[in-house]
Amino acid sequence: MKVLFVCHRFPYPPRRGGKIRPFNIVRHLSLQHEVTVCSLARSGEEAAAAAGIAPFCARFFVHRVREPVQAMRMVACLPTRAPSSLGYFYSPEMAHRIRSLLAAERFDLVFVHCSSVAQYVASHAGSRKILDFGDMDSQKWLDYVRFKPFPLSLGYRLEGMKLMREEKRLARAFDFCTATTRGEWETLQGYATGTPTDWFPNGVDADYFAPDAAPYDADMIAFVGRMDYFPNQEAMVRFCAEVLPRLRQRRPGIKLAIVGADPDASVRRLSEIPGVTVTGSVPDVRPHLGNAALTVAPLNIARGTQNKILEAMAQGVPVVASEIAARGVDAAPGEHLLVARTAEDYVAAILRILEDPRERARLSHAGRDRVRSNHDWSKSMRRLDAIVDRCMDGAPREAPDAQATRASTPAAVPLR
Repeated sequence: MKVLFVCHRFPYPPRRGGKIRPFNIVRHLSLQHEVTVCSLARSGEEAAAAAGIAPFCARFFVHRVREPVQAMRMVACLPTRAPSSLGYFYSPEMAHRIRSLLAAERFDLVFVHCSSVAQYVASHAGSRKILDFGDMDSQKWLDYVRFKPFPLSLGYRLEGMKLMREEKRLARAFDFCTATTRGEWETLQGYATGTPTDWFPNGVDADYFAPDAAPYDADMIAFVGRMDYFPNQEAMVRFCAEVLPRLRQRRPGIKLAIVGADPDASVRRLSEIPGVTVTGSVPDVRPHLGNAALTVAPLNIARGTQNKILEAMAQGVPVVASEIAARGVDAAPGEHLLVARTAEDYVAAILRILEDPRERARLSHAGRDRVRSNHDWSKSMRRLDAIVDRCMDGAPREAPDAQATRASTPAAVPLR
């Protein structure tokens, strides 16, 4: 079967959340099918690194975009019905490439990861099409409203509403739609678009993220995640302001390592707090995980699966997470990880692990066993195979009206 795979971030190297899922999908589909990958790169370095995907697909096309131009595309969408997210992920070169491929060849399946690039194939007819939303991005924008000051909050609300309308429209243009977690799938089902839907989870490489025999630091807490991402920034600033001082009152020697690329100024300032280290980009997060007594994921904004939780659990490092972050992981609070709601909850959960080595060992083994049984990529890909089979068994959905499609996407924005 010939498959055209389109995604918003080039899926190699698979070192961040937006690349890990599409890479594993591409790698799996390529075992039995001829897969062509089309995606975007935001720098020369990213475009060069993309060549590493060659052993995992039949061919690939990477299209370089530049941040100033993409920002202008976002602004150009503001007075229109199109979400700015679609403008940010639009490339005339990639649009031309995909049109040319679809005109010259017959693809049995078009697989899209992330709604922001579904615009490239929404009006295509003749192939069966799957849209893997992953997370329902509109809900994340709407969550931002509570954490952004007025009038910026109005902009996030407008984008969230526009994107939700677009998600519904796009879902109707595809033969099958999927999500990452049961919760995201329930949101998708709630759109009632009439398109068949299902979900398949993210996995983790439990052989790569394996427990380290080296001793850990009994006073070290770690947080791992990209620090140019607002939910991570907000979580760490709040944690250092509300939780860390309370912990220090009970255990003065506690240390915190914030591990992740591109920290903004608000995060870099946290390194001025005694005992807090902000690492920036690191070549390998595993030594930082292995050195920690536990990791925290105190996110107040979270959609889908938090890979940071899966990776820590796979490495046998106990996790204390917010309810919303834990919701995306197939694990039982109290059994496989600990969940907190308030600052006092975090203090109690963290001290429970730090002060009781047997409890730490219990959570270490239980967490790793859980991700190996419930978040294994091979099992997730078997779910995907069943979804693909169900999609291919039906007739392709009739393409939406081309004029309506052009009117609601930023494809015509004449920016170079």
